[in-house]
Amino acid sequence: MAGYSASPAPKAGPTGAKRIRKPEKLTAGTAIDWNAVWKEQSARRSVKKRDVTFWNQKALTFFKKPWESNYPEDFVRIMEPRRCWTVLDMACGTGALAIPLSKYVRRITAADFAPRMLEALAEQCKIQGIENVTTINASWEDDWAAKGIGRYDVVIASRSLVVDDLQHAIVKLNGAARERVYISTIVGDGPHDRKIHEAVGRRLSPGPDYIYTYNLLHQLGIYANITFIKDSRQERFPDHDTALGYYDNFLGKLTKAEKKELRRYLGEHLVLKNGKWIFDYRRTTRWAVMWWEKE
Repeated sequence: MAGYSASPAPKAGPTGAKRIRKPEKLTAGTAIDWNAVWKEQSARRSVKKRDVTFWNQKALTFFKKPWESNYPEDFVRIMEPRRCWTVLDMACGTGALAIPLSKYVRRITAADFAPRMLEALAEQCKIQGIENVTTINASWEDDWAAKGIGRYDVVIASRSLVVDDLQHAIVKLNGAARERVYISTIVGDGPHDRKIHEAVGRRLSPGPDYIYTYNLLHQLGIYANITFIKDSRQERFPDHDTALGYYDNFLGKLTKAEKKELRRYLGEHLVLKNGKWIFDYRRTTRWAVMWWEKE
């Protein structure tokens, strides 16, 4: 990865637009309003949008996920970062991308609406001796200028576009970037384990996947590049109770009956290996990474 600073990002096709255009007035039978469709599909998500309280609590265990992931490394590889770049990492969480990316760019501004996430990121930067990452407590809905978010060479929104209005979010990202924008979102079920949902009797509706986002970008006059990250994972837990607690939190407070069914499922599919309880199957999560250049 040492050579990243000297190379431009790969180009898979037309890259970007001079400015985002306002979609033409849509008439019945002539076009699809992809932002409206995205909103409709988002409203059907099984796992609803989480509030700041949830993410503040999540920050306490964010570095203790029960799996290892190749996602951050692959995302940075796709970016082919340059040493001269200034970067905005919007909805950065605890720095899954900001921390590894900091080694290859000049400066990163990491923004998130959950203060505890930013505190965890700052603590990791202190531990690792990272001095080129600054944090801003800001949400998608905030006035970014009032929060101190300006313009940057590159803007990224990684797995974080769980917003009320996707078009509005894209317009804000595009406006904050001087050179490029990188975003990523789910493909199909994303990180959700459909078998777990079915085991407790819940219907999984993951919400709109990448194709809705890509179609909206096209409708806005953005001709984005696209590639995919394949993230193979196999969760590992120290015991069954920890696994139960993890999925209780992830699914959103299980009922007594649902917990009983989940415990039964875990008993059938968790096997002990090298001192950890792992599932007897592997899952592959796919993420779509889309990016475009400003002209």
